[in-house]
Amino acid sequence: MIADLLRVPDELSARIPAEQRGPGLSRDAVRLLVSRGTAEAGHHSFGELPDLLVAGDVLVVNTSRTLPAAVDGRIGDGRGRGEPVVVHFSTRGDRWHPAGRAVAGRWAVELRSPDGHGSTRPRAGGPAGLVVRLPGGARLALEAPVDPGGVRLWWARVTGVRVPELMRRHGRPIRYGYTDRDQPLAAYQTVFAVDAPGGGSAEMPSAARPFTAELVTRLVSRGVQFAPVALHTGVASAEAFEPPYPERFVVPPVTAWLVNAARARRRAAGGTPAGRIVAVGTTAVRALESAAGADGRVRPAAGWTDLVVTPERGVRAVDSLLTGLHEPTASHLLMLEAVASAAAGTAAGEMLRGAYAAAVRGRYLWHEFGDLHLVLPD
Repeated sequence: MIADLLRVPDELSARIPAEQRGPGLSRDAVRLLVSRGTAEAGHHSFGELPDLLVAGDVLVVNTSRTLPAAVDGRIGDGRGRGEPVVVHFSTRGDRWHPAGRAVAGRWAVELRSPDGHGSTRPRAGGPAGLVVRLPGGARLALEAPVDPGGVRLWWARVTGVRVPELMRRHGRPIRYGYTDRDQPLAAYQTVFAVDAPGGGSAEMPSAARPFTAELVTRLVSRGVQFAPVALHTGVASAEAFEPPYPERFVVPPVTAWLVNAARARRRAAGGTPAGRIVAVGTTAVRALESAAGADGRVRPAAGWTDLVVTPERGVRAVDSLLTGLHEPTASHLLMLEAVASAAAGTAAGEMLRGAYAAAVRGRYLWHEFGDLHLVLPD
């Protein structure tokens, strides 16, 4: 839909975090594009978010921490020769049973080639049996593609060290070529991130990055509620329209109660703007919708989700979305269109085309350090 009409210039990639763009700036020094139905998109600063929400609205936030998931390795004989690679540890396979097969103890990984500038470029995985030597004498062996028809993500086993310890000692945040330089892991953590045993995301749940403690306090003082979920994300898709694969998630009882209560109050009030369920990022949408029944009621849930939210499936619990600006070929746009359909009905396509065109004209910034887009019901 958007892919046919839009090209995002390279110079609109956010290359450094907002707080590094000038003296005195903080994380919330980004812009906020606001879409409401067929109305022309509005332009705001992110600090104005409390003025755009009302008491009773619920912000659903992902509490997953970002992992230092990029680790250097080498394909070769261990004597310094062989092809250098960067291993992106994506998703731990414990308790995932695709096609009824247990894969405990494995990780889904992506092999990337160093680009000579501190970042990486794509590299096909495989073949099965390939061994990558890692720091500290550890070894990684590729076993099989995650998707039988794919070449990017592979199941692999690591011997000689536990992967969390390997990442803690030798890992760094995953970084792509549009950024200027490496950043500390703290730059990739959100204010909502909490430690969870065995949990963590290969890449930051970036829609929540601009929130600061001060902004959260302002929102709470306005009567906006926060509902936590966890969805431990894998590496971003490198392929056009590649759908997401299963990821671990948790929707706790308190979040189910908050969301259901807000939706009930809104129905009882007959259309009041209060009580909107605003997912902060596509990860929050996937987690919450994985716990929502056909009636829209959310129930506590935990485990693995293979849900792909599309316009055909629609959304059941979420009616608003705060998200980054996505590449025109990203599969996330299908989820965005599903939320836009809930917010604007048959005008969803018009809403998104207008919003993305306005973002390009307005020189909004893309990617994890970039600007935000708020989709609200008409």
